[in-house]
Amino acid sequence: MHTVVQPPYMDHRSEATKLDAFLSLDLIRTVEAAAIAAARWVGKGDEQSADAAAAQAMRQALRHVAIQGKVVVGDGPRGSGPVLYVGESVGAGGTAAEVIVDSLGCITRAARSGSDSLSVIAVAGPGGFLPVPPVYMDKIAVGPAAVGAHIAIDAPVGDIVHAVAGATSRPVSEITVCILDRPRHGQLVHAVRESGAQVRLISDGDLVGALLPSLHDSGVDLYVGTGGAQEGVLAAAALRGLGGRIVARLAPLTDDERSQIAAVGITDPARVYGTEDLAQGEVIFAACGVTGGALLDGAELGPRDASTHAVVIRSRTGSVRWIKTHHRLDESGNLRTGN
Repeated sequence: MHTVVQPPYMDHRSEATKLDAFLSLDLIRTVEAAAIAAARWVGKGDEQSADAAAAQAMRQALRHVAIQGKVVVGDGPRGSGPVLYVGESVGAGGTAAEVIVDSLGCITRAARSGSDSLSVIAVAGPGGFLPVPPVYMDKIAVGPAAVGAHIAIDAPVGDIVHAVAGATSRPVSEITVCILDRPRHGQLVHAVRESGAQVRLISDGDLVGALLPSLHDSGVDLYVGTGGAQEGVLAAAALRGLGGRIVARLAPLTDDERSQIAAVGITDPARVYGTEDLAQGEVIFAACGVTGGALLDGAELGPRDASTHAVVIRSRTGSVRWIKTHHRLDESGNLRTGN
């Protein structure tokens, strides 16, 4: 994913537009279309074709969605191929909205038949999302039971674990911490284990990892680590409805990345962001599984039919709907779209 934001980030953004409840179903259709298109490329080792198929299907489905949308976080820059590009106008007209898309998340995992590849979209009113370039972000995410825990982005992870344990009235030995399995997290994993907590390593799916503490049956209490900034904004969009909390800070590695941060209007790259700093106002988040994983089952395809597993989350109502759907496909083997 790549991002450019128009207009630049402002500390006092406008109140998000009221989003129609029926928009939730339309967004589910967009991620289902993208997931079905991408699923035809699962395991074939062709990342580019899988990504292009997902983007084209999502773009087609968005033509029937009643918004006047602008992509503020997209699959790539304009001119980089058939991807949904940053700055692209989408929708059939109607409510003004900002749109974040990841038409095929964890592309490499999909190409290799790995887990937790998703098609994702989030919508908010104008100014609803924090603009971020494709850089790293340090993140801490907790579920609803621990939203009141005192968590500081620079605190030792042992202190964070104890804060979550205290907030949930459980011993540290029963706390499970999710961490992305990367060499950069070696010392973090060691420190969590030294605290007495358990570690659950995930091979990919930084977005999914940040949501797990807010899912009551996940067995995860805390997510910590460094991952994509854009996935951090998407996680915040979902957490607005799930009732969880994220604390985050951009973590650029090079002067070029620091320049990208400045270019989108962020003047303080060391600022610590909370959930509503990343995704404010009313937000709708939708995702559909391409391959199965901790969040969703993968799409299953037949010659003229398909089955999908999706979720849609609304911040206004706090509703989380898990949707399993059987689809009758059109003559080309694609999801039927339109009104």
